[in-house]
Amino acid sequence: MEAKKTLIFRIWQVIENYSDPDHPLTQQRVIKYLEDDFGIECERKAVSRNISYLKEMGLDIETDSRGTYLASRQFEPSELRLLIDSVLGSKHINAKYSRELIDKLIKLGGNNFKSHVRHVHSVKEWSKSECKDLFFNIDMIDEAIERGKKISFFYNHLDINKKLRPSSAHTGSPYTLLLHNQRYYVMLRDDKYDKVSYLRMDKITDMRILDEDAIPISENEGFKRGINYHELSTGLPYMYSDKKALVTLRCPNFMMDDLCDWFGTDFAVSKADEGHFIATVNASEQAMLYWALQYNVNAEVLSPASLREKVLSALKAAVTMYESEKA
Repeated sequence: MEAKKTLIFRIWQVIENYSDPDHPLTQQRVIKYLEDDFGIECERKAVSRNISYLKEMGLDIETDSRGTYLASRQFEPSELRLLIDSVLGSKHINAKYSRELIDKLIKLGGNNFKSHVRHVHSVKEWSKSECKDLFFNIDMIDEAIERGKKISFFYNHLDINKKLRPSSAHTGSPYTLLLHNQRYYVMLRDDKYDKVSYLRMDKITDMRILDEDAIPISENEGFKRGINYHELSTGLPYMYSDKKALVTLRCPNFMMDDLCDWFGTDFAVSKADEGHFIATVNASEQAMLYWALQYNVNAEVLSPASLREKVLSALKAAVTMYESEKA
């Protein structure tokens, strides 16, 4: 049997775990949970007295004719659902850690919240990374950034058996972590290529913090004033690190939603003709090649001429591939 001096804390746990405005607890119910969960026996007067103490401490507990309940929580159920669904859909977190993280979030909602998130039991059915070092690597990168140190690591690739295999050794100066298209990236100055790169966190293993000082972000071309997070979120539809350029597109009117989804709303627009508009976005030219191929017949690249030629060459190569006879 647990010591009585823990009673006030255990009563708080019972109220937090089992109550909300729709599920108030009578004093008798609190007594039952205390005995079932913690092996504590107490009288109704002790329950009432300790609930009063909890209220005096500033905890948001209410009592009405139905019983006592926790009036509000740190997160609303809808907020927890949003966080849980974000973890569930995050491809960079493997199934094991997704399950553990979701369980922690569920506990924040109390026992009555569990019935509203039965869908999380399908976590293993979602496409997930196999990387087991993600959270450890995040801590390491945070520490390296805080200390202004370089890191070393291996950047890996999947083999034909879909297993992550060691590929190449890298060192670099980390600057920040970015979430993009459901993938986690580290932004760093890669010593191997002598430029700022964006590397997938779920493909990084064997990370170490080095004694060597990191190269300041301001010493990289294009980052004299530091990191412009708005530009990062709108100028890199895919995480390529080449220099951004002004790209002019001719699109049908119904594609405005798509452009705003990819590039935000900070781009120039003019009317082309009935049913079409001209948009000019500031984005990675290499990334825009793949973006234009994705939207092919609906998005025509007008400039720069070098990008238009690359799109044309890629489309011709694709036609040749599909038209050729395969053995």
